[in-house]
Amino acid sequence: MRLARFSHQETVGYAVVETDQVRVLDGHPMGELHYTGAVLPLSDVRLLAPIIPSKIICIGKNYREHALEMGSEPPTEPLFFFKPTTSIIGPDDIIRIPTQSENVQHESELAVVISRLCKDVPVERAADVILGYTCANDVTARDLQHKDGQWARSKGFDTFCPLGPWIETELATAQNTKVECRLNGIVTQQASTAEMVHSINEIVSWVSHHITL
Repeated sequence: MRLARFSHQETVGYAVVETDQVRVLDGHPMGELHYTGAVLPLSDVRLLAPIIPSKIICIGKNYREHALEMGSEPPTEPLFFFKPTTSIIGPDDIIRIPTQSENVQHESELAVVISRLCKDVPVERAADVILGYTCANDVTARDLQHKDGQWARSKGFDTFCPLGPWIETELATAQNTKVECRLNGIVTQQASTAEMVHSINEIVSWVSHHITL
């Protein structure tokens, strides 16, 4: 199932995307779904970031090759950091390049959407708290990242976290999914989640033992 957040005329709501149309939901998609009965052509709506979460938790250096590119060994434990929710934009929105940076880079990521508040989740139960997955672009002002020595400013600018277009709830291959980025039709990044240093379930469990998801 593909869960989307959309705007249409003066309305913002949630819907299930079905081929070339959306079935509008009554309320939030967390929990049991209830439909309003309204159906809209997909071409008539604007897809927004599929969710505005309470927090954005990112995992750094979780692909071995990327860690080596940054001049360090992959961490033995998941290295997490935050992006502010004000950095979120939709899949078709414009990324604004800040005047403070001369080297802004993109990184395609698989984003995990948590379905409910949870804490101390065992690895073997991690899948139970995952609603689904969406596409994310972890935009970074790389020069500021190197200058600051920490990542809050370089990754936290407004528009630095595009999400969407929807949440895929039935991604059976999440542990072995190709993540690819194209810029003007040219492949600039390609990896598989199977190459992650720490798996998705391990990350969900580990982070939940430190903070409430």
